Amino acid sequence: MGVVTTMDPDSSRQPQGKLGNASHAVIEANVGPRGKHYLCGSFAAFTNIIVTFPIQKLLFRQQLHGVRVTEAVRQLQRDGLGRLYRGLLPPLLQKTTTVAIMFGLYEDFSRLLLRHARSSGTPEIVTRSTAAALAGTAEAALTPFERVQTLLQDHRHNGRFNNTAHTFRTLLRDYGVRECYRGLVPVLLRNGPSNVLFFGLRGPIRQRLPDARTRAGHIANDFVCGGLLGAALGIMFYPLNVVKSRAQAQVGGEFVPCRQVLMTVWRERGGSVAMLFRGATLNYHRSLLSWGIINATYELLLKVF
Repeated sequence: MGVVTTMDPDSSRQPQGKLGNASHAVIEANVGPRGKHYLCGSFAAFTNIIVTFPIQKLLFRQQLHGVRVTEAVRQLQRDGLGRLYRGLLPPLLQKTTTVAIMFGLYEDFSRLLLRHARSSGTPEIVTRSTAAALAGTAEAALTPFERVQTLLQDHRHNGRFNNTAHTFRTLLRDYGVRECYRGLVPVLLRNGPSNVLFFGLRGPIRQRLPDARTRAGHIANDFVCGGLLGAALGIMFYPLNVVKSRAQAQVGGEFVPCRQVLMTVWRERGGSVAMLFRGATLNYHRSLLSWGIINATYELLLKVF
């Protein structure tokens, strides 16, 4: 598996015309030539969260309770339209930051590691894989946002937690900082390997897509490439997300090891793989749309800026 940079050759082209040059100059002046990777990643994640949040909420109910999608829809209907976007702020803050870190730190780590690799003779695939893993590990620092999102999306906690700020205050006051990082282990197990695979396969997949001659064609290719990767990785790491959701739905008490949580879920669902992966179909389609949007928006913004 060859690992490539996050930018395809078209991404580094200078924008054409006065408007393009002006926008490029503004970005360079405010965030610098390297900072644009963080900025583009953040905007891409923002677009994705606004579009896909209701789907994510359905998926969360399936992961946590093991119910069918029809029952998850009925739960949201009972909650009411006013609560549909309840819990939006944590994933919005978390995802815009983590995707910015994912793309930005990958570029920064790659640049630093490649500089040393040239003198040491380390293969590029190793340095870029290491950069991707380090970026994914750094993202885990924002686990508290996933923790709060879980509590706000779980209808069993509707009467206890009012909003993002209130949830953070309650957790910190009653349980301490450690409680905010419940579910950290599955997050770490998911982030590093998934980043390595995402950045490692993104270039090769895109090279196998039909040549694009228009901007719309490039956007379509980036969407397909990101969507296929996101969907495949979503299925691959789905059990870890189930474990994370179950662990983070608990408030207080002992911290149960990741393996023990998985075995508890496995027994509760009758030792059925199909039940363990309940919600995976919806997750596949959500990831297809979500990472398609992120990848296409990120690449488009790189070219515009």
